[in-house]
This record gives sequence, C-alpha cells and structure tokens, in this order.
Amino acid sequence: MAEYQWYPGHMTKARRMMEENIKLVDLVIELADARIPISSRNPDIDSLAAGKSRILLLGKADLADPVRTEAFRKYYESRGILVIDLDARTRKANDQIRKIVEKACAAKLERDRKRGIIGRPLRAMVVGIPNVGKSTFINSFAGKASAKTGNKPGVTKGKQWIRLNKNLDLLDTPGILWPKFEDQEVGIRLALVSAIREEILDLNELSLYLLAYLQKEYPDVISGKYAREGESFDPDLSMPELLCSIALSRNLLLKGGEPDCLRTSRLLLDDFKNGRMGRISLEKPED
Repeated sequence: MAEYQWYPGHMTKARRMMEENIKLVDLVIELADARIPISSRNPDIDSLAAGKSRILLLGKADLADPVRTEAFRKYYESRGILVIDLDARTRKANDQIRKIVEKACAAKLERDRKRGIIGRPLRAMVVGIPNVGKSTFINSFAGKASAKTGNKPGVTKGKQWIRLNKNLDLLDTPGILWPKFEDQEVGIRLALVSAIREEILDLNELSLYLLAYLQKEYPDVISGKYAREGESFDPDLSMPELLCSIALSRNLLLKGGEPDCLRTSRLLLDDFKNGRMGRISLEKPED
C-alpha cells in the first residue's frame, strides 16, 4: 500500500495563521465527519488548542451509524470535549450549539463578569480538515451565506471573522491536514468521505477496502443492495471476486461480457458517500 504524504504550502501557511490567532479566541469549535470521527480529526488541533474550551461537532451525522455516533459522543465527552452531532444542512442544532457554547465558556464569562466586563462577544475559532463542512456549518449557524462553500477540499483560502450575533464572533480558518499519515488506513478513510481527493488513490483499492469493511461490520448491506432479488452473495468470496459479482448482478459489463470493475468501484463509492447504502460509520471508539 502506498504511503500518503502531502503538505501543500497553503496548509503550512494556514497552520501558522492558526498558531498566531489561537490566543485571540476563547473557544475552539472543531468539525469532524461523524462517519470517521477519529481519522477526520487533525491531531495537531489538540496541541494548538491546549488550554482552550473545546466543542466537537460531528458533521454529516445523517449519513453515519447513529449507535456509533452516540458512542463517540460519550467517548469524547469523557475526555472533556463537548460534542454535538449535526446535519449542517438543517438549522435544528443551532439552539443546541448556542447553549453548548455558553456552557463551554461558562468559566470565562464568569471571570469577565467579576471584572465588570459585560457584553463582550465570545470569540471562537472554527477548525477542521478540508471538506468536512465548516463553511456549510457557519452558513447554517449564521443564517446567511457568510463563508465560501464548495465541494472541493481547500475552498476556504484565508482568514475571515464572522459576527454571528452580539454574543459570538467566529473565526473561520482554512482546512488543514497533517504532514503524514502514520496509519495508512487513515488516508483511505479520508478519501472515502472526500476529505482528500480520491484521484490520488486507486479507486479499485478504495472500493475493495470499503467492501471488506462492510462485509465485516455491516454484513447485510452488500447482498441486500446489490445482489439480484431473492439472492445473496457467497460469504466466502474474496473481495475482488465480490466486486466482480456485483458488476455482474448490476449488468456493469465491458465489451465481451467481462465485469467492469472500475464502473462498479465508482458505483460503490458514490453510493457510500451519498448515503444510498444506509447510515454507515467506518470507525468505532474502540478503534
């Protein structure tokens, strides 16, 4: 398996900017993908945010396994990080977020009150890896298009302060990855949720990894969705054999009737990303 390393210049610059601005904020709001709440957290954030109040938002929770999302909420809260899972396309979590911001910053607000400082807005830095939904969250939370959004990693280029209300200012930051993935599976999981460009990895390798995980953790998904009606796939098939069987059952064929593994890989990856397989998470707290 290839070793994945990248750290473009704009990410180095973004990290430096975060180091410079962290002292200006009272709170760090981190977004992670609820389907991979370990792999989608930049380990640098823990050191950058040391001593700050912390909130973790598990975005795209509508695509994740709700049982596992709840387990992760308990896991992170046991470590002092307040957690909310959200679908950033809806605003139903906004009141909950406002309350949890006040809870996270209660000690800071009390110190200000004792000093006679009343009405100064809290300042929060929003952080997360590329394409995890920071800008979508900010737009939903602010109720208007405050931050640039896009479906490509790295759309948010520079620093921008956003006044949400008289009580809270947000500092949006570009998404940053870390210089090297020690665990090679992290790169695969990030590609599966589009946090990094899947083109830098082999689509066949990605789909085989996904199939192996689903067969182990969600064994009914593959036959239930891709086998012909009334049939199921042999559980003893290797993953390449299973990929070919899916191609045949879906009539994804090359000239001559050979299974089209590339088209089948794309189908599987798109179905996972868009929730057509159901609500699936690729990690558990015990991982």
